[in-house]
Amino acid sequence: MSNLQSVPLAARLRPNDLSEFIGQDHLVGEGKPLRVMSEMGSVTSMIFWGPPGVGKTTLARILAQKTGHDFVELSAVSAGKGDVRKIVEETRAQRQLSQSYNSPVLFLDEIHRFNKIQQDYLLPYVEDGTLILIGATTENPSFQVISPLLSRARVYVLQSLKEEEMLLVIERALLLLKKETGKKKITINKEAKDWLLRFADGDARQLLSIIEHTYDLYGDLKIESLKNALQSQHLRYDQHGEEHHNTISAFIKSMRASDPNAAVYYLSRMVAAGEDPLFIARRMVIFASEDIGMAQPTALVVANEVFRACQTIGYPECAINLSHGAIYLASAKKDRRAYDALRAAQFDVQKLGNLPIPMELRNPVTDLMKQQGYGKGYEMYPKGVNFLPDKLKKKKYFK
Repeated sequence: MSNLQSVPLAARLRPNDLSEFIGQDHLVGEGKPLRVMSEMGSVTSMIFWGPPGVGKTTLARILAQKTGHDFVELSAVSAGKGDVRKIVEETRAQRQLSQSYNSPVLFLDEIHRFNKIQQDYLLPYVEDGTLILIGATTENPSFQVISPLLSRARVYVLQSLKEEEMLLVIERALLLLKKETGKKKITINKEAKDWLLRFADGDARQLLSIIEHTYDLYGDLKIESLKNALQSQHLRYDQHGEEHHNTISAFIKSMRASDPNAAVYYLSRMVAAGEDPLFIARRMVIFASEDIGMAQPTALVVANEVFRACQTIGYPECAINLSHGAIYLASAKKDRRAYDALRAAQFDVQKLGNLPIPMELRNPVTDLMKQQGYGKGYEMYPKGVNFLPDKLKKKKYFK
């Protein structure tokens, strides 16, 4: 059983070669960039952008190992300039001893948590090759990483694991548990597998965490055992587990029902659990257009300002901004017409493809286009016109 181990199951299962890696075929498959990089024996600065538990740390480790670089891991949540300075000094000391010493790979988890000053401090060492930076982030690096650093690192997008990939992770976990415990048979039925897949939602680390926790407690992987294991405080509000989805759902639905009291309550639960404030604020920005829309257009302005406040202030004070925004959005009038119009139009685009654009709307860039009727009859401020393609003339998306 894994309680005999000092290393978590996810770490014990971590592959040491790309041939054993599960998922991200668009990056590690034959002829794909990270596979080619590994085979060539060279690695450059890069940023892995993707959801939790999809292999960002593992990929960085494998690339460092296969290309002959030391691997140094920091978390931007707890690390600072002093930690980076120490790595730089150690690297310089190693180079004085041996000119052939390779620059270490600095894996900076949650790089989006480094502020601008900290990222600025990293920049010259990445620029001169003292460090090879591999940053990992769940946030869009275009908004979270400074432009000079971003321009010196290639961004690779990682995806949540597919169902068949998650099933392979389960299979490998069972094989390892059988080997470690000496048991001939450790099984999990389809109902329990399906529940695990829903719970983990493409996050292999979360999947392995609940498997290990359940097996340690109960010695089996029955669905009742899996659910009971979740009663522990540590897993009660995992940021990508069931309670996470339930609470954000309750928060959104409370604002939708114009119930500010319930909205603030569910917001407080997320804040107490350490939920990423930008995740909450992002959902509020979406809500402002989806559910309030044209009834109160300023709602989008407020929601965007709440998001900005969370970016610049952070916890604990930005909880006040979140509360302000949640109460405003919950109290606002609701109008989903803009959202419904978009979805109806998207349905027609999917169903009918690229219908011919009316000639008067086409741009007459050349004389030949003008001769063919491009732009003919177009008025800048017409009244009562219908510019939809012919097949959609009777459609009315915004009602």
